[in-house]
Amino acid sequence: MKIAFLGGGNMAGALIGGLLAKGYSAADLSVVEVVPQARDALVARYKVHASESPDAATLGADTLVLAVKPQDMRKAVAPLAGRLKSQLVVSIAAGIRLEDLSRWLGGHARLVRVMPNTPALVGEGMAGLFARPEVSADERKRAESILGAVGRTVWVEDEALIDPVTAVSGSGPAYVFYFIEALEKAGVELGLAPGAARTLAIQTFIGAAKLAAESADAPGVLREKVTSKGGTTEAALKVFAAEDIAGSIGKALRAASDRGAELGKILGKDG
Repeated sequence: MKIAFLGGGNMAGALIGGLLAKGYSAADLSVVEVVPQARDALVARYKVHASESPDAATLGADTLVLAVKPQDMRKAVAPLAGRLKSQLVVSIAAGIRLEDLSRWLGGHARLVRVMPNTPALVGEGMAGLFARPEVSADERKRAESILGAVGRTVWVEDEALIDPVTAVSGSGPAYVFYFIEALEKAGVELGLAPGAARTLAIQTFIGAAKLAAESADAPGVLREKVTSKGGTTEAALKVFAAEDIAGSIGKALRAASDRGAELGKILGKDG
């Protein structure tokens, strides 16, 4: 399978590195990157073919991964309009709806939309995927294997659900960093050294997430198991309940999901 990337930023680099680590050949991977320094860096690091604009390697690929900034997408794909045949096109650009992308590509229909997240940079990504009906089962597996090279994947059967995926996992790392910051700050205010507070906060997230991922128990059950009646954890959780932290999280994710839908409409405008 030959894969071409349109855009050579951090996420494309992570995917290329992940694919190479999974056994893909550098000879089967190519990148279109307009920035000379970035293009040279990709060649030096991954030994892949790189060009300034779409070339024979781009058009000859089985799969094209669109990894440019959302606001640059329409201009970036213009040279490909009407030139694609049976290629699978996978877009990892936030907010770009497939109906708009198809129009910009001259009606090309084999399209998959993906919402990845930044932990892909360390091989622990989470990606939500949606495929148009024209995408075959084998092509879905192909898209899944590309994103699976840097983490885990889930499919949704309605493109509108990509906005909730964005709210939960796409933007999710920022929520985790926010909570880590808050834990660290509170620890320092309670007298811990800054370095110790940060280590405690970060490792607690790593350990708790690993436990949740590997345990047969649901997160709610795990929470109950560490909440002794009358103990320290219960005292903290009572404050969370009184402040309706869960409700605030729900409102925050609704705002993120709604904004995702709004951006899709804005980005899809031709005028």
